Amino acid sequence: MPEHRLAPLTPMGHTTPQTDTIGPVTITENTGMGFASLATRRGRGADVANAAKSLNITLPAPGHASETALWLAPDQWMIAAPFATHEDIVAHLKPVFGDSASITEQTGAWVRFDVTGANLPAPELPAPDLSAMFDLLCNLDTRAMQPGHATRTVIEHLGCYVTCTTAGFTILGPGSSAKSLHHALITAARSAF
Repeated sequence: MPEHRLAPLTPMGHTTPQTDTIGPVTITENTGMGFASLATRRGRGADVANAAKSLNITLPAPGHASETALWLAPDQWMIAAPFATHEDIVAHLKPVFGDSASITEQTGAWVRFDVTGANLPAPELPAPDLSAMFDLLCNLDTRAMQPGHATRTVIEHLGCYVTCTTAGFTILGPGSSAKSLHHALITAARSAF
């Protein structure tokens, strides 16, 4: 029997997540989360809400995200959990949601980049205006966003989700275009800072 020596790679093609610091901005490939889409089946909204509550999953309202979910469309969310404990996230969700929702594994389909101000932990320094970078990336008013706000936008011709966090912004984009999205983020950061 042949011996397989496969090693997992990040969406950027490395053995460890990539981190880039440009001026006051740090762009980090975050591979620590597993993802699954959850779509409520017709007439089962109450069952989905109860199942989510039993798992301590907060299903956010339109235009919002929580630590455990991102609103995608009416009665649809992207559920997130630590990859270390939820590598097969569907196996954790399906027994609880049962036939009240359609659940699909999404971890390998997405790349997540966290964009933070490198000096945010030092309150005596002014935080960089990350919105200057996003002005170059997409048609999104990030200055109006508060932590927990999330929306879909287009970055480098790619459909992405942008979430405002207390540390900066999180971008969820197609994993198959991770390098293109990363290039756009790096180029915008260099131009803005």
